Amino acid sequence: MNPLTTTHLLTLVGHRESPCLSLYQPTHRHHPDNQQDPIRFKNLTKRIEESLRQRYPTRDTRELLQPFYDLADDSLFWNQTWDGMALFAGPGVLQVYRLQRSMPELAIVADSYHVKPLLRYLQSADRFHVLGLSRDQATIWVGNRYALDPEPLPADFPSRRENVLGNNERGSPGHSIASSNSGLGSPKIVHGHEDGKHDVEAEKFFRAVDRAVLQSFSKPTGLPLILAALPEHQSLFRRISQNSQLLVEGIKRNPHAMASDELRQRVWDVMQPHYLQRLQKLKEDFATAQARQLGSADLADVTRAAVAGKVGILLLEAERIIPGRIDPGSGSIQLGQLESPDTDDLLDDLAEVVLSRGGEVVVTPKDQMPSATGLAAIYRY
Repeated sequence: MNPLTTTHLLTLVGHRESPCLSLYQPTHRHHPDNQQDPIRFKNLTKRIEESLRQRYPTRDTRELLQPFYDLADDSLFWNQTWDGMALFAGPGVLQVYRLQRSMPELAIVADSYHVKPLLRYLQSADRFHVLGLSRDQATIWVGNRYALDPEPLPADFPSRRENVLGNNERGSPGHSIASSNSGLGSPKIVHGHEDGKHDVEAEKFFRAVDRAVLQSFSKPTGLPLILAALPEHQSLFRRISQNSQLLVEGIKRNPHAMASDELRQRVWDVMQPHYLQRLQKLKEDFATAQARQLGSADLADVTRAAVAGKVGILLLEAERIIPGRIDPGSGSIQLGQLESPDTDDLLDDLAEVVLSRGGEVVVTPKDQMPSATGLAAIYRY
């Protein structure tokens, strides 16, 4: 199972060797609801097959479809699903993602991958990481308002204090301990004091955790990080942390002693104000840009601006689909029917154009959109 980051999304956006097969579906975590998931997947696979036959009637597509057949019979996969899944397949491409949000049923064959459902999933407005920390243990969860799940940890992640300190760091009670550090909050030199020794050990462990979280999770994803730890561990970790994604607010309890639903709700209580604040600022920025003729909600205007590299931020309505195609040279649009093998979602294609030119795409709920057209763009110039 692959982790999903913006880098993976951009790789899919940049892949242009057709056919590009995109399949999304809702899945279920528990029995008996998950029994319907492989059946639904097989039905969507048949839709992929039919589209391939229409578009490539003389092509042998067995190799392209084999990953779908294999996954349909993989009972281990279907017993470990979350709330949604996405599969992308094509020449040289096979990516399967387990997702914490239910996905619409989509089976699309096109010249590019259909990525708009992943944009909403990936945006940092409502996704986050949680670092659960105690003196002896570190855990990473990934979540949104609906779910919170443990992240698979790299093999070298310092999840336990003994991974960092080893057997030689502990010494025996009463031994002198001296430590110096050029960073902020350097530990005091302690002689013959067991609590002081433990403070030094905890700081060494916390520094290793901070570095690992930054490199393995925060930098690749850009997600906000919420610290869940007892007050004394909150204080020490925040004093030494170099992670700019770490929120000021945290959960001041031992997360390893909390039920998962309680932890998820407490974390969302911390995240929700940040989520709403970001969406409000985006709406205000669009209104200002539009008043200065540096923004638009008109599909044709925005598409031409995107192809020219002028769009800095693109807001898209989460559930809106506009069937059609974009001319990559002129930026002109042609409306169509999504059922046609030659037609994709215009908003999806528009998002790809903006991302490929270094812009930002944010997919938002309908009630948070600043326009009724399904899109709103803020221009760079």
